[in-house]
Amino acid sequence: MDAGLKREIEAKVHDDARLSRADGEALYASDDLAWLGGLAHEVRTRKNGDQTFFNVNRHLNLTNVCSASCAYCSFQRKPGESDAYTMRIEEAVRLAKDMEPAGITELHIVNGLHPTLPWRYYPRSLRELGKALPGVALKAFTATEIHWFEKISGLSADEILDELIDAGLESLTGGGAEIFDWGVRQKIVGHETHWEDWSRIHRLAHSKGLRTPCTMLYGHVEEPRHRVDHVLRLRELQDETGGFAVFIPLRFQHDSVGDPRNRLMNQPMATGAEALKTFAVSRLLFDNVDHVKCFWVMHGLTTAQLSLNFGVDDLDGSVVEYKITHDADGFGTPNTMTREDLLSVIRDAGFRPVERDTRYRVVRRYDGPDTTRRDNPVSIDA
Repeated sequence: MDAGLKREIEAKVHDDARLSRADGEALYASDDLAWLGGLAHEVRTRKNGDQTFFNVNRHLNLTNVCSASCAYCSFQRKPGESDAYTMRIEEAVRLAKDMEPAGITELHIVNGLHPTLPWRYYPRSLRELGKALPGVALKAFTATEIHWFEKISGLSADEILDELIDAGLESLTGGGAEIFDWGVRQKIVGHETHWEDWSRIHRLAHSKGLRTPCTMLYGHVEEPRHRVDHVLRLRELQDETGGFAVFIPLRFQHDSVGDPRNRLMNQPMATGAEALKTFAVSRLLFDNVDHVKCFWVMHGLTTAQLSLNFGVDDLDGSVVEYKITHDADGFGTPNTMTREDLLSVIRDAGFRPVERDTRYRVVRRYDGPDTTRRDNPVSIDA
């Protein structure tokens, strides 16, 4: 990067000034990863200090039957396939109740776009889960699912969200975003929800008082300019609504068993360095969202710890059973981490753990890292 431009961007960051599209593209072009991390860490520290947030959650995928055939997805199944499934609501309740002793505070529910499952199944699921686990936040459904519910129910998104909120919905999930650029979407997306509908539905959710996450699936056929464009669209919507609680870059993963559903296997996966750069640039560009999350399942624990020095201040939660990318996982990451596991990961990275709820209200603050472990390392001769 030109030294003058470097100084100009540094000055903007130091002054808490908004970066431009050209700035974002220049940041991605930089090969100075330490410099990028330092700038992003400055912003992270300004917003959140040394806090690293997490929650105790459980992912539930009620069905993997899906009418879409997205090029990056190994999760979806068509009706009649031997491993296609749709949970009875009673089964979903049983799985959720299994986490009750761990002090779960959130259920995260994402599903396939089931072609024949009736709309009423979804609000009923929320009601029954809410009855079984009162006080546990229900974070459910992507904007793509809400758009699908419009199609199968004949209702508007406005009516659908009202009914889901009445059934206990606390937040939408952030999925279905992928990359918003139309040229990229034509190559990877097999559903009909694009920027216009995705943004319409989140805008509507925000108007009803929901705070939602937003995501970006990166590391496939897109270019850095598409990532910049994606973040800037979200930043503009955030200027309008203020409803996004967190931004989550999600790394595309190869299918470790060569499932033909995953049609992007010839694309090299983003390296750890590219992941860290993506976190850093996202933190620098997305100046009006408080939190940037590393979903450790999709990045591995080592990259997740490093990301805390590249703008990230949230490591998601205990997760338990994340089928969507664990069906294409070559990292060997665990399905679940306990509260104690998360505390250790955060402290070992040098940060102070803070347990949160779905709306980023503090549940409990924990002691920070044991500095004596770093100040007084054990001698190898001891």
